[in-house]
Amino acid sequence: MLDIKDNAPEQDFADPLAGDPRSFAAAVNNWVPHDIVLKDAWFPLAHSFAVEKKPVRRAIYSQPYFLWRENGVAVGSEFHPNEETDRAKTPYTYANSRYPVMEHYGYVWGWFGNPANANAAHLPSLPFLPPSGGLPKHMLGTVRFDCSAPLSLENLIDLTHADFLHADVVGDEKMDSETVEVFHDSETITMVRTCTNKSVAPVMKLFSGIRADVQQVRQVIRIYLRSHCAIAYGRFSPGDDVPLFHPCVPETRDRTRLDYAMNTSNSHNLFRYVMPKASYKVSRQDSFMTSPQSPRYMKPESRKDLHSPLDEASQKYRVLMQALAKRQSEGDYTYRDNVSADCSDIIGLRKELFNY
Repeated sequence: MLDIKDNAPEQDFADPLAGDPRSFAAAVNNWVPHDIVLKDAWFPLAHSFAVEKKPVRRAIYSQPYFLWRENGVAVGSEFHPNEETDRAKTPYTYANSRYPVMEHYGYVWGWFGNPANANAAHLPSLPFLPPSGGLPKHMLGTVRFDCSAPLSLENLIDLTHADFLHADVVGDEKMDSETVEVFHDSETITMVRTCTNKSVAPVMKLFSGIRADVQQVRQVIRIYLRSHCAIAYGRFSPGDDVPLFHPCVPETRDRTRLDYAMNTSNSHNLFRYVMPKASYKVSRQDSFMTSPQSPRYMKPESRKDLHSPLDEASQKYRVLMQALAKRQSEGDYTYRDNVSADCSDIIGLRKELFNY
């Protein structure tokens, strides 16, 4: 039995999801994710360990970011330090062609947008990652998707897809009941799925020593719209918590880089080493689905998408992204909600395990 609840935001802002249902449906079907370019946001460009004295190149929507360290401090420029060029700088950097850059949570973050608006207060809250970084490398990794970042996140926020696409890792669809809740504000959307007596995840049977036949499961996906960053947090009882940072950095409009971090420090047995590496298998399964989708969303389509009740979160994600893009096209880049506010409660973080 499936129970779906919608939790409207308490903030006082023009909620794009609260209008005419016909307008909502039209926005859902007017989804061209390749056209969405959101600015004035922090993007996690690289794991901290990847940035050293020798410059490395990253990109956001094809805008080049060269990252390196000066006296141990990460810096970023739109030009390689050894490059001789007469090209004019872009509006994304200061007068010296440097980007606003900061280091936090074990990542080097670059600001994409007006550098005068860069503010650490707009960094997404990632409460299960140590603020100064330092996770072992076996908990970190990089994968890529041949699709736009919004398309990847739209697929991610439908948590039920894991029962079918990733059943060999996180378990199948067999359970007694499930409840789906959706929370949103102007900058984030969160889906919470609670499952009663769900089949035990195979990876936990094999590597966590779980002998029970069923688990009580609470799964959360929280997306920071501008930064294209997602938190995936799963609580399994019996079993281990699975805290994943899933950032989708749009290198181009149809190519996404994901430098993930899975903090399994408090997990048992081999699970802490194996589960982060399962991301490579899961990402291949995801890419198998998203890569064929990508060309179908590169231009407006007269055919309507077909949706089920389980697509509520992904539909709302589409509308929120379009609303934010529209605001920015009208010159409004302000933040109406605090993305750096601690989200521990909404994701159900067990703070005793991640006391940073």
